[in-house]
Amino acid sequence: MQEYILQEGDFRKISALVTNTTGIVISEKKRAFVQGRLTRRLRALGLSGFDEYTRMLASAAGADEQQMLVNAITTNHTSFFREPHHFDYLTGTVFPSIVQRQGKERGRLRIWSAGCSTGEEPYTLAMTLRDFPALASWDCKILATDLDTNVVNHAAAGSYDADRLPSIPPKYRKRYVTTDPDGGPAMTDELKSLISFGSLNLLEPWPMKGPFDIIFCRNVVIYFDKPTQARLFDRYADVLKPDGWLIVGHSESLTNVTQRFKLLDRTVYRRIK
Repeated sequence: MQEYILQEGDFRKISALVTNTTGIVISEKKRAFVQGRLTRRLRALGLSGFDEYTRMLASAAGADEQQMLVNAITTNHTSFFREPHHFDYLTGTVFPSIVQRQGKERGRLRIWSAGCSTGEEPYTLAMTLRDFPALASWDCKILATDLDTNVVNHAAAGSYDADRLPSIPPKYRKRYVTTDPDGGPAMTDELKSLISFGSLNLLEPWPMKGPFDIIFCRNVVIYFDKPTQARLFDRYADVLKPDGWLIVGHSESLTNVTQRFKLLDRTVYRRIK
């Protein structure tokens, strides 16, 4: 089997293309990772090497392959109820505050899962919403988006391998996990009805204007440089309601990046400007 070697020049072209189109910064230490991920694309396309691949990406016919490139190198590690303190904070603090602020029997709640990967996060949000009695009669919707079209399609289908289920608490598994046509585990239609899935590049114009009550953007901005993070957080603030919540990943921080949010709890922020 042919071995493909990603030389420095081709790596720079690929990493520059990815950064310019998605904001994701790929360091030199990731060259072997990129080579491994893209070797499958070269074989599938029947190309002789990475030099031919970079020429294809730069050509008029390369637009579709640019999306395949992004799909190939993005990392999609996630799980149901990942970083569970965030969902505890929703039920203990955020949801009660929203219900009290609106003071309605049937209010409106909008959540955006930005970087939803294969869907475990928005489905976890849907379970958490459905398990909060005061929101039972509310108009609640979750928008779930990701750059990778493959994982968005996987998420929308709502079918999962059995080894993904242990992180779902038993009370939720009993109520919200059913079987798909092939007999495998799947999310119920009740959860799916709460979520709209779509592909979205966070650096490009957004079709939605909000306002959102809550935005989850966890383990996404770690791949961006500081100026890109600052622009993204500013845009999040623009589509959040005044005093809306932004929740980021455990290794992420808004400190010295933006002045538009205040830290309330572990990686939980609230818009102040």
